[in-house]
Amino acid sequence: MEYVPDTRQQLILCCECGTAIPPNPANMCVNCVRSIVDITEGIPKQATVHWCKNCERYLQPPITWMSCDLESRELLALCLKKLKGLVKVRLVDAGFIWTEPHSRRIKVKLTIQKEVFAATILQQTFEVEYVVASMMCPDCTRVMAQNTWRAKVQVRQKVDHQRTFFYLEQLILKHNAHQETINIVEVKGGLDFQYAHRAHAIKMVEFLGSTVPTRSKS
Repeated sequence: MEYVPDTRQQLILCCECGTAIPPNPANMCVNCVRSIVDITEGIPKQATVHWCKNCERYLQPPITWMSCDLESRELLALCLKKLKGLVKVRLVDAGFIWTEPHSRRIKVKLTIQKEVFAATILQQTFEVEYVVASMMCPDCTRVMAQNTWRAKVQVRQKVDHQRTFFYLEQLILKHNAHQETINIVEVKGGLDFQYAHRAHAIKMVEFLGSTVPTRSKS
């Protein structure tokens, strides 16, 4: 007669509710562990992000304003930096939950892990809601206060037609080169691009020089 070993998995009873479970260091089922330990404690479930409605940039504390598309990786990183409690857990996954574009709400679904007992790791999924609060950035504040520009790029062409300017306009829009421009003024023979910082004006001059034949002076 051949001996066949018993390969069935041995079970133990949960020390809290008595449910039969595979052995683990905590001697408790997952539901009981979750009822005792909340690994999301210390992580805020609501937060606020500041957004300038004029230039549509988000504030990355303390003073940086950055452009982010909705549900982009950049916006997700900005939102996660608002949750200081995340440093105490392991972030497994994070993603956006769809909200109405005009609701001024951003929802993020997070999955985290944390060791709660010896060799016992608990995983939990929860949601964080962000309120998008309007706040005017310093650049837009200066424009609204009529303290308009500190540097200006004057683009001129002495010809009868405007074909070059039409072509240049398409290039500027295609490469989003006007993003840092605070105002564009149409004048006789060309355009004036106004900037809050000299570095932004120099960047525009370099862009123009790389796309169309130009001569520049300062």
